[in-house]
Amino acid sequence: MPPKFDPNEVKIIIVRAVGGEIGATSTLAPKVGPLGLNAKKIGEDILKVSKDWKGIRITVKLIVKNRVATAEIVPTTTSLVIRALKETPRDRKKTKNIKHNGNLTLEEVI
Repeated sequence: MPPKFDPNEVKIIIVRAVGGEIGATSTLAPKVGPLGLNAKKIGEDILKVSKDWKGIRITVKLIVKNRVATAEIVPTTTSLVIRALKETPRDRKKTKNIKHNGNLTLEEVI
């Protein structure tokens, strides 16, 4: 018999996703399924949180407490730099190996 469910326990799951897109539920299901969560609903929550980061790969931190997940973005250095360059969103399937050009100050990135 599995251990009893503790409603006060907090679980943290780290997921990499593309901002502004619904991720594949097949990659989320093994991570959130054992916790009794719906992978499709988690994907939609990630989509809502990451609309500002459209087309950029970001790290999302899922905090699960009492079978309710809240998503928050943990920005990495590369995603902050690409966002500060203010490049247009690209189609990941068509354009590959992009060179990023621009002059940035540290204050613009942070």
